[in-house]
Amino acid sequence: MMPPLPTFADVQAAARRLAGITIRTPLLENARVNAMLGGRLFIKAECLQRTGSFKLRGAYNFLASMSEAERKKGAVGWSSGNHAQGLAEAARLMGMKATIVMPADAPALKVANTRASGAEIVLYDRVKDSREEIGMGIAAKTGAAVVPPYDHPWILTGQGTAGLEIVEQANELGVKLDAVAAPCSGGGLSTGIALAVKGLSPTTSVHAGEPAGFDDLARSLVSGKPEKNDKLTGSICDALLAPTPGVVTFALAKQILGPGLVVSDEEVLDAMELAFREFKLVVEPGGAVALA
Repeated sequence: MMPPLPTFADVQAAARRLAGITIRTPLLENARVNAMLGGRLFIKAECLQRTGSFKLRGAYNFLASMSEAERKKGAVGWSSGNHAQGLAEAARLMGMKATIVMPADAPALKVANTRASGAEIVLYDRVKDSREEIGMGIAAKTGAAVVPPYDHPWILTGQGTAGLEIVEQANELGVKLDAVAAPCSGGGLSTGIALAVKGLSPTTSVHAGEPAGFDDLARSLVSGKPEKNDKLTGSICDALLAPTPGVVTFALAKQILGPGLVVSDEEVLDAMELAFREFKLVVEPGGAVALA
């Protein structure tokens, strides 16, 4: 049974748990880019977050929401890299054991960084194997809590704390945001950010950005039912290749997200180049989707 959908108050509670743990990453602006666009563009630099992405927010919020007895049994999760690193670091900070199921073709640096935080790594074939089945099997054997990459209220409200910061930082600059775009795989970040943004700025629209060919959420929002991608590989955006939207995230997305945004790998590469040239940021493809 699907748990109750999270609320803006849940994002605020997550922010209190994350105080002193995550970094309030900068909201960056560039005059040349603004002139080129004829408007004001802001980048929330979550690539500067601890572990290199926003994923620590959701993972830590999940573990911090568990009981002490549950934490003693450890945690297990599956990820192509960013959730893996976030969960491994969150578990380290909590003094917990973590086991991470990662695809064998995950970037070597992400695997190494995950292992460096003390997590045990289990590799699988992205095409032949089911990461969910492997992870659930480990949980059944060890009693560890399953920490999903996106489809859980504690995860998406943790990710949503980035949205609180976006609006707060824009307000500090005297800016009323017209729209916010967030990268999307299973929908945890985009729906979490939408909860936060809508709670602080109801007229600001929020959109999920996806790579072409892996735009399951965009198509699902049009059809009104969960759609699946035809393939699981084939984009440079390795972090955004979820096969279908999450149950919780899609239920929330239908209520609070605007139309989906779909971009090509070529547009993503252009966005990565722009981020480096104008903002001096090294952004991975999945993170550049929203900018594209």
